[in-house]
Amino acid sequence: MTLLLSALTDQDTAAKLLQAGELVAVPTETVYGLAADASNPQAVAKIFVAKGRPANHPLIVHIGDLAQLSSWARDIPAQALLLAKAFWPGPLTLLLAKADNVSPVVTGGKDSIGIRMPAHPVLLALLQQTGLAVAAPSANPYKKLSPTSALQVMAGLDGRIAAVLDGGDCSVGLESTIVDLTSAQPQVLRAGPISAAELETVLGVPVSAPKSHNVAVPGNVKAHYQPGKPLKIFNKAELLSALQQSTDAVICLYQSAEFTDLALPHSRQLPQDKAGYARLLYRSLFEADTLPGSQIYLEQPPQTPEWDDVNDRLRRACS
Repeated sequence: MTLLLSALTDQDTAAKLLQAGELVAVPTETVYGLAADASNPQAVAKIFVAKGRPANHPLIVHIGDLAQLSSWARDIPAQALLLAKAFWPGPLTLLLAKADNVSPVVTGGKDSIGIRMPAHPVLLALLQQTGLAVAAPSANPYKKLSPTSALQVMAGLDGRIAAVLDGGDCSVGLESTIVDLTSAQPQVLRAGPISAAELETVLGVPVSAPKSHNVAVPGNVKAHYQPGKPLKIFNKAELLSALQQSTDAVICLYQSAEFTDLALPHSRQLPQDKAGYARLLYRSLFEADTLPGSQIYLEQPPQTPEWDDVNDRLRRACS
């Protein structure tokens, strides 16, 4: 039985569970994370079992103080400190050379480690008050939708973990940007809320952002972030045509006002602005799974660099 804890009254309980080697789903500003004490390999190993995640997939370590960085990484470049000062706490993960003492269970056997300082006040306070660092991938079964509420966590992991700390809905709604600082040129390995252009502004050097790569980092499998129902993505003209021709009940997620006039029985209009769209995307797909209908049709969002993280998640979600 998974406990549902309140962020207002039960933070101490969540901390004690983590210190005892248990798994607790915790709120971050991006998505809910499935947290274990990162210094306890046995506790971290439970994450892979609960999620059904391959053990060679690295995890991100969340810290509450910049002074902890040297406990988890070595040969820390000046660029890392510049980015931490600019974007932490916040949705940026730095990929660095791992410290020698870090268990390979945390890094999936890799020589690098992803580290970030979360901005959610509940998790940040828990980390700062306890001195813990937690390994915390998204709190969902492997390859399924990342949760942005405690309700979504419970829907996927109830009975598999000790507790969920309910800190409300996530304010960002998509996973952090991952930037690799282990080689000469910084490289974005997972698109996220902080763009390559923003990183370049701070670093003063080019930051590459390949659309695809083979580096083992969280979220880099072809099929990921998937709802239970098949997801199909269409541009506006294609979607209008598909809806007219479809003989099945479908759920429609759209931005354009033209679809409002169609009075579709199971539909939702997503925000026009990128931040609002990202915040509601996973929640909307989760809700679509609960509605009658065999498929989810989604209007393709803008294809500009600002929307890279949204489009990355959608490509994997419909793969």
